Amino acid sequence: MLNFSLRQLEYLVATAEHSSVAEAARHLNVSQPSVSKAISKFEKQFSVQLFIRHHARGVSLTPAGERLLVDARGLLSYANDLQQNVQESSDVIAGTLNVACFVAVAPVFMPAILADFSQDYPGVDVRVYEGNQDEMLDGLESGKFELAIMYDSVLPPGFATTRLATFEPYVLLPASHPQSGQKCVSLASLANEHFILLDVPPSREYFLNMFRQNGLDARVSFSSPSLEMVRGLVGRNWGYSLLVTRPYFDQTYDGQSVIGLPICEDVEDGILEIAQLEQIRPTRVMTVFYDFCLDWFAKHRLNSTKHTQARIPETALAGFVKTPAN
Repeated sequence: MLNFSLRQLEYLVATAEHSSVAEAARHLNVSQPSVSKAISKFEKQFSVQLFIRHHARGVSLTPAGERLLVDARGLLSYANDLQQNVQESSDVIAGTLNVACFVAVAPVFMPAILADFSQDYPGVDVRVYEGNQDEMLDGLESGKFELAIMYDSVLPPGFATTRLATFEPYVLLPASHPQSGQKCVSLASLANEHFILLDVPPSREYFLNMFRQNGLDARVSFSSPSLEMVRGLVGRNWGYSLLVTRPYFDQTYDGQSVIGLPICEDVEDGILEIAQLEQIRPTRVMTVFYDFCLDWFAKHRLNSTKHTQARIPETALAGFVKTPAN
């Protein structure tokens, strides 16, 4: 017989996520003593300390608590999946799914994916989190995220990935740049100009490696983790940038015109993938969303070839995107 309840696990997870017993209680709409008692009982039953209590500063997980958190989230997810299978007919999918998406990709693709997915599966509540590669991997490992949409990079063991699409990186120039009318732009011709770097992992190394692999050094003058900040600086003639993600309109937030052109050199494409932790058994909702994303990208043929960027159908993205990329 089990020595703990799913309710206890729910209280543990909420306390860990909010770093506070009081906040967890408010979130769950229960009394604070109920949460404290459940946690204390669990710790006593298993002779383990899960949290470090900080006076007036909430709580933090112990190493044992961090290990338990992953399994607790997984078990709660499995329990919800089981409940759905029992209560609902086989053709009804419902539940909650936590999905992370690379910060530069999310605004371009996720609004359309969510809109299309909700039409097919109105009973699924998809919660989207934006972050960089490191944040998404940490979230997958801790069980905070069940799936993550990210660009390909060298991942540590324990993660499974599937390719969604392949995109060609491009040079972003101000409209007044002397090379703005060319068919492609050589990295060598830009080496002495000001480079505005999208400074977020793994984009930073991805773009800098393009220069290194061609025997060049980039002259980084500005850097920012914000895609639109980078575009804005380019639009104001502070330099050029290399990107993959490309919004629908070639204008910055403050109305300046920018132009995206292919790179003349042979550079590595950006590969968009969907990732999950290998040790997590996929729930029904996970599998449905996973398969939906594969079909969605295949349906819209979101891939590009050298010097030709595929155009995403406007009917699919309702005017949000012009071409794919990082």
